[in-house]
Amino acid sequence: MLSTAAFFATTPSQLLPARELMAFTLASHILLVPFGVALPFITLLMHHRALRRDDPVALTLARRWSAVMAVQFAVGVVTGTVLSFEFGLLWPGMMGRWGDVFGLGFGVEAWAFFLEAVLIAVYLYGWRRLRPWTHFWLAVPLPAAALTGAFGIIAANSWMNTPQGFRLDAQGRPVQVDVRQAIFTPIFGAEYWHFVVAMFLTAGYVVAGVYAVGWLRGRRDRYHRLGFTLPFTVAAILTPVQFVLGDSAARAVFHKQPVKFAATELVWKTDTHVPEYMFGRLNDDGTISGGLRIPQLDSILAGFKPSTRVTGLTSVPAADRPTVLQATIAHWAFDIMVTLGSLLVLLALWYGWCRLRHRDLPRSRWFFRCAAVAGAACLATVECGWITTEVGRQPWIVYDHMRVSEAVTSTGAGSLWAMLGIVVLVYAAVFGSFLAVVLRMRTGWRLADEGRAAAGASSPPETDTPYGPSGPEPEPAATRALPRDGSDRPTGGAS
Repeated sequence: MLSTAAFFATTPSQLLPARELMAFTLASHILLVPFGVALPFITLLMHHRALRRDDPVALTLARRWSAVMAVQFAVGVVTGTVLSFEFGLLWPGMMGRWGDVFGLGFGVEAWAFFLEAVLIAVYLYGWRRLRPWTHFWLAVPLPAAALTGAFGIIAANSWMNTPQGFRLDAQGRPVQVDVRQAIFTPIFGAEYWHFVVAMFLTAGYVVAGVYAVGWLRGRRDRYHRLGFTLPFTVAAILTPVQFVLGDSAARAVFHKQPVKFAATELVWKTDTHVPEYMFGRLNDDGTISGGLRIPQLDSILAGFKPSTRVTGLTSVPAADRPTVLQATIAHWAFDIMVTLGSLLVLLALWYGWCRLRHRDLPRSRWFFRCAAVAGAACLATVECGWITTEVGRQPWIVYDHMRVSEAVTSTGAGSLWAMLGIVVLVYAAVFGSFLAVVLRMRTGWRLADEGRAAAGASSPPETDTPYGPSGPEPEPAATRALPRDGSDRPTGGAS
């Protein structure tokens, strides 16, 4: 592709390794974000069920999920810290010029991150040291802290896509910053809610998928049933909501970033009655190779009628729009996200139909096979959503105000490639350690359950845990003995 070759010929040599390094670290970190944002909420739902119904199985699930949540948070600390350094090291032009305008979002995220760390520590500490309901209510702010962190990051990203809240002086520097406008940009609402619901969907489907695998392997006890049902129900309820939010977000891009919309839909020339292409590849002359062409559908989706005028890529100079390769990448990422999202809607409807009609889980093994891979599908949609957002914005790092090539570091390309290699090795070790720890925890829990089943015990001992000292598991609240002084304070540690 000639235009792509010309693009790389006119950009700094360090731009490609800088972008690859940022892309790799972001793509790795974003796999952990759903669990940092949504797993606390799902865990607290299970914890609440355990306390309200005096359910030791639900309590066991909540404890184990909290342990996984803590390990995931520790890994997220590493990947998130690397990203925070990269913004300043790789893109000093952007941070130096625009940091005072949109940097508050990063400040909010950092504050929420430390608050979340404190709350997680209190939650883990409180399992054996606090009264049951006191322990639960102290953890209630945890999901809010996670959502606040997402608020800060999306505020920064939405500003990069639709910058406002400033005026440029004679030297082109931003002055008279309006913080409220810089945070609540025209695309912030659609992007934030689309992102947050995606995180809840992903966490719900991934957690449920673990128990779906167990179900397929013949583990049909209440532990696996409850571990599957609660997170899958949360995800299934939100899946149709996400489909509507995704449509709203795409329409916001159509109105606020028409060139990005043209890239994701492979619209070459501004026109009405524009067809929709599912997949396909954009060529240098504006033609599209392959893919499924659906007449007029793009105009209908954008404005609800075939006569809707859709802006094309050629509406701006070639230097101000994505290359044909970047447009094709954004288009494929968008189509994969929509396709997987549509399949998840069908899975959620299947689940809802069985629950409403039969008051039971679906009995088909194919349902549980689909549920087992739904989490991986959600992770793929998260990656595709990020690719669509970032690649579709090219060549701008701050839309219509600063190009990526203007913001990149002056560090030599060789040093950046070496840094990328080191980061890949470090991340492989970190994620490998994370997987090893989770698998070891799972093995320990399974052995504890098998020993409990053999002994005929009613609840697992949980004596080897990362969130409290070894010791016998407290009895359920309903059977716990009262102290001799006649008070209503239960004996033993809180659970």
